[in-house]
Amino acid sequence: MAEPDPFFPLRWRRALRDLRGPLARLYGDAHDIPALLDRVRALAEAASAARPAGLRALDLARDVDPDWFLSQEMVAYVAYADRFTGRLSALPEAIPYLRDLGVTYLHLMPCLLPRPGQSDGGYAVMDYRRIDPRVGTMDDLEAAAAALRAEGLSLCLDLVLNHTAREHDWATRARAGDPFYRQFYLIFDDDTLPRAYGESLIDIFPDQAPGSFTFDPDLGAWVWTTFNAYQWDLNWANPEVFLAILDTILHLANKGVEVFRLDAVAFMWKRMGTTCQNLPEVHDILQALVQATRAAAPAVIHKAEAIVGPRELVPYLGQGGHEGKVAQLAYHNNLMVQFWSSLASRDTRLMTHVLKTHFPERFTRASFATYIRCHDDIGWAITDEDAAHVPHLQAHAHRRFLADFYNGTFPGSFARGADFQTNEATGDRRTNGSLASLAGLERAKDPAETDLAIARILLGHALIASFGGIPLLYMGDELGLLNDHSYEADPDLRDDGRWMQRPRMPWDLARHPTGPAARIHAGTRAILAARKRLPALAGHVPTRILDTGHPALFAYLRADEAEPVTCVLNVTESEQRIAAWALRLDGPHEDALGQPLRWDNDTLLVPPYAALWLRRSA
Repeated sequence: MAEPDPFFPLRWRRALRDLRGPLARLYGDAHDIPALLDRVRALAEAASAARPAGLRALDLARDVDPDWFLSQEMVAYVAYADRFTGRLSALPEAIPYLRDLGVTYLHLMPCLLPRPGQSDGGYAVMDYRRIDPRVGTMDDLEAAAAALRAEGLSLCLDLVLNHTAREHDWATRARAGDPFYRQFYLIFDDDTLPRAYGESLIDIFPDQAPGSFTFDPDLGAWVWTTFNAYQWDLNWANPEVFLAILDTILHLANKGVEVFRLDAVAFMWKRMGTTCQNLPEVHDILQALVQATRAAAPAVIHKAEAIVGPRELVPYLGQGGHEGKVAQLAYHNNLMVQFWSSLASRDTRLMTHVLKTHFPERFTRASFATYIRCHDDIGWAITDEDAAHVPHLQAHAHRRFLADFYNGTFPGSFARGADFQTNEATGDRRTNGSLASLAGLERAKDPAETDLAIARILLGHALIASFGGIPLLYMGDELGLLNDHSYEADPDLRDDGRWMQRPRMPWDLARHPTGPAARIHAGTRAILAARKRLPALAGHVPTRILDTGHPALFAYLRADEAEPVTCVLNVTESEQRIAAWALRLDGPHEDALGQPLRWDNDTLLVPPYAALWLRRSA
């Protein structure tokens, strides 16, 4: 019989302060909030009592140190489970490789049971409590989580919040006429309301899945399907959905999941006349989920997958009344976009403006997950407003330039990527491609071009390792893996060009890297090791963008009171010069990445594609 956790009543009292308000705002008009809170407590208390001993010990440690994930020692690695080790049971064999690289956090992309056939890369989940049999069982996941935890690695798993697969048990019951589960989804008897909502919605996949509603013949009704026809949007205005998802989170937490990547959170709430993205109720839902989870399993944190504009992104890490209470992590999509934009244009002025203007220097008990590439496409999120701050820059023309540059058609481009999801109305295109291929390694024809491509890759890794938060390495980027076109032969994958940047892990190369892979691996490993030695790179330390006026350099101060670090990145293939005063440098400095500094009197010489982490020297 499960033993009650003696600390649960104290944690529930703490959680209740931050649960009442969000639940009342979400459901108070039509539901009994005290009764709902009682049900939330019952779920949390049962899950707390069922926590295995090892997880209870972790709960206690992280309750004492709730900012554990902000440490500069944190490094994340992201991989498709089947493309990394094949089976979850083989995952412990990869732990030495991850530890040697410096990884402390492993995000395994979709492991939960997807629908058969097309599944949006595994994000059309058929059962939240079963593992895809192609990678293993829930017992395998639990064992892998325990093995990772024993070696100091936290397991991150995806949980799709906006929708389920059409084949999920809830949807199956809805199609069978069960009125309880019919209310789990947004179902319309005719297309009157879908057409009215659709007037203000934005197509997510305009090529492969235009529109946001699907007529389902089994229902004889229309279903809200933001992404694909087989992904049914959940009705978060129904508190039963909140309770069901919370119960799922707590169930998986007790299997050893320490971090939940909350997928597609921006779309969870719907309101007529809006884009149905980033509405205020989304942040109430997230706060309620996070605080209820913290009552049962304080070792667990949440990462919001919100790939949105700067103004909309900041609230996912807590703003106003939600400060310090919502997701602990969110993807810094804008950092990725601005990095690639600066590399292509050889100009950092837009990057400096966007990152200085739209983002605070730090958050309360939260931070970014920083990355240069991931499993998804790049959307060129550059607004007219931001472009106007750079002379002669027009947003639409710049977005077109970036798409052409990274698909490799722009004259002089070093990249080799591909267009994805062209918007016929605006002409905007998103971009696919692996980090190495976009950085020029695939196109390199001689040793000099190879050197430049490797320097661009390491420049990106140095940026995400030092900017603030947790750097995310996407599987194979530490080896310079190129685009993989083998997906074109698979009928379930060939219609989704994103699979070109989702290669399988070449373990022979990983364990015995040669050529460019050896240089990229060694360089990445050295960057991550240097990160861990610098307290100034921790997530709680402010990141202060320095507007030096130099168009080829991007600079920022990690403003630690005891040992500040000034980071300088050269986004061009030419040496650049900058005065010490422009970087606010006072006294002698050294590069924490180990590169000898070159000075011309008081002017610092920054090598091509170099990243310098400047700290005071003795």
